[in-house]
Amino acid sequence: MMAVRRQSDKLASRLPSVHGRYNENVDLSHFTWFRVGGVADVVYHPSDAEDLAMFLAKCPRDIPCHVFGNASNILVRDGGIRGVVIRLDQGFNQVEIGDGTVVAGCGTLDVNLARLCRDRSITGFEFLRGIPGTVGGGLRMNGGAYGRAFRDILVWVEALDGQGRKHRIGVDELDLRYRQCGAPEDWIFITAGFKGERGCLDEISSRMRQVTQVRRGNQPVNARTGGSTFRNPGQENSKGLQAWELIDQAGCRGLARGGAKVSELHCNFLINNGSASAADLEGLGEEVRRRVHALSGVMLQWEICIIGEHSLKPDLTEAST
Repeated sequence: MMAVRRQSDKLASRLPSVHGRYNENVDLSHFTWFRVGGVADVVYHPSDAEDLAMFLAKCPRDIPCHVFGNASNILVRDGGIRGVVIRLDQGFNQVEIGDGTVVAGCGTLDVNLARLCRDRSITGFEFLRGIPGTVGGGLRMNGGAYGRAFRDILVWVEALDGQGRKHRIGVDELDLRYRQCGAPEDWIFITAGFKGERGCLDEISSRMRQVTQVRRGNQPVNARTGGSTFRNPGQENSKGLQAWELIDQAGCRGLARGGAKVSELHCNFLINNGSASAADLEGLGEEVRRRVHALSGVMLQWEICIIGEHSLKPDLTEAST
């Protein structure tokens, strides 16, 4: 820990002055949904978009930066993250609802945006009730649920590039596809504009309750998990089977490694039973990929974002049923 602290102190002295705040040597397991992960050298909470732009413009280029929203689909390795984690929270969660338009900061929780639109009788956002992330994360992966995705409601986005310059582009320029976004990797989404249509409050509320009921019945919502683990493969390679079906056919339902387990309720979810390390979860996921590929020829792709450094401690745990 002392070696990490010395590195953090040296790093902090090189960072620009900001209106937000820096926190050093932050245990990321406290706010990732898996509740695992090592220490970040520095976590930066920008006060607003202008503060973030100034930071990006002045931050030395050799310092790596990673963006976190709600950390719901992120697996941070046990060795932690070197550099700066940018946490978009209170300064990026404003929502404005007008006639036919909804403008949201990219730190806004998807579920909160769905509720605000419901309260104003704006339809089309009900599916967001089933996505446990933020608007920014939803844009980066074209998040979706229950037959709808961000592309279906998005009109434009504003983003800052790695130099702090602002860009505003329309949805067609983003090249949003299934769990993919064509925006440059160094862009940080800050604001998004959506199309909103007037609807019936009772019908909107009913659809949101249905989403909630289906999610609670089919997903391990009360467990320490990171949402869907793997992307659904293309139909040409999987004969139309979804990721969970391939995992189930490969006999991985309930498969365990250390404190990590494949959910028995929905086997495209990995669960931390309380004692898992990030290495347990990543290793279990890789074992699932290996078994699925051996049986079907399909190599599943991670939907969860895995970042950070491996621990120096070797992981000798084997998967078990």
